[in-house]
Amino acid sequence: MNEHIKIPFVDLYPQYEEIKSEIDNAIADIINRSDFITGPTVDKFEQAICDYTGAEACASMGSGTNSLVCALRALEIGPGDRVWTVGHTFVSTTEAIVNVGAIPEFVDIDDFYLFDLDSATAHPKAPKAILFVDLYGQTPNIDALKSFAKKYDIKLIEDAAQSFGAEYRGKKVGSLVDLTCFSFNPVKNLGAMGDAGAVTGSKELVDKVKMYRDHGRKTKFEYDAVGYNSRIDNLQAVVVQAKLSKIDDWLDKKRAICRRYTDKLKNIVKCPQEAPWGLHSYYVYVIETPAGTRDKLAEFLKTKGIATNVHYRNPTHTTKAFKKYAVESLPITENICNNILSLPCYHTLPKHWQDYIITGIKEFYDKH
Repeated sequence: MNEHIKIPFVDLYPQYEEIKSEIDNAIADIINRSDFITGPTVDKFEQAICDYTGAEACASMGSGTNSLVCALRALEIGPGDRVWTVGHTFVSTTEAIVNVGAIPEFVDIDDFYLFDLDSATAHPKAPKAILFVDLYGQTPNIDALKSFAKKYDIKLIEDAAQSFGAEYRGKKVGSLVDLTCFSFNPVKNLGAMGDAGAVTGSKELVDKVKMYRDHGRKTKFEYDAVGYNSRIDNLQAVVVQAKLSKIDDWLDKKRAICRRYTDKLKNIVKCPQEAPWGLHSYYVYVIETPAGTRDKLAEFLKTKGIATNVHYRNPTHTTKAFKKYAVESLPITENICNNILSLPCYHTLPKHWQDYIITGIKEFYDKH
């Protein structure tokens, strides 16, 4: 191992350094005013998210997972309702469906690693909702999904935990379907300093989300439903808002790094494809390795001081918690999960480190 080179998979501190004064001042202001939960600080944050995404309304949340749960509840998805989704995602997507009592029905993915509507229509009966995932930072063909959903009166929920700042046909993610759910987990492109999230959509639906996030109440002492304690805390709100002014610049730099990877590696491994209808936000940069080489490549890169990750090693429909809902295999999902590897791609990744990673991958496959 090269003792002088250690490239982390995620490196959040340089991002903080870029806007240290803005974040520190915002946090100090919250502490000085003892303004920790709800109120004008949250209202201002939610309006900033609306201004950025073009959404009519926003409900800030305590996490991306809670965003999904409250969105499902707001759309009246509950016990026994069938929801189409994917197995290639972080567990929160499937977890939220099951936690509201609904039944996940798994659909395979396409060449972009996204919800495959053609595969979905093989199911004998239309669902009550489709919860699709903008995996790795781009959307599926939303026009096709909306056309199908309108035909069968299906609700559409977008799990945009990985795609804040992405675009679909020139429009920012956040105002495209019934409800959109974001995560501001620290490792996301737009991250808090703890867990946080948001739901965007029409005012009517977002008002319902706000009720569920705050113990099911519309006023302080009126409880209209059984809800959750899913509010954002104001410290997280001001941190995310401080970063919001930088997100487009950060994403442009990140796209440049990821496209450089693709240019240099496309003849060695399978690189991500950018969908023709959108603008990718590259939450992670994921290569697909030749069969049987992924773990060996990861170990080789580790010896050179390069950290990698797998998003995601086990499709949720194959795990102990959720396999009872899987009525059939998903061959594309299951195959790619054996071969994918995520490379460091944060926007502050120096060019000489990019070159070092690219050279390491080439060196491995020259030997194999």
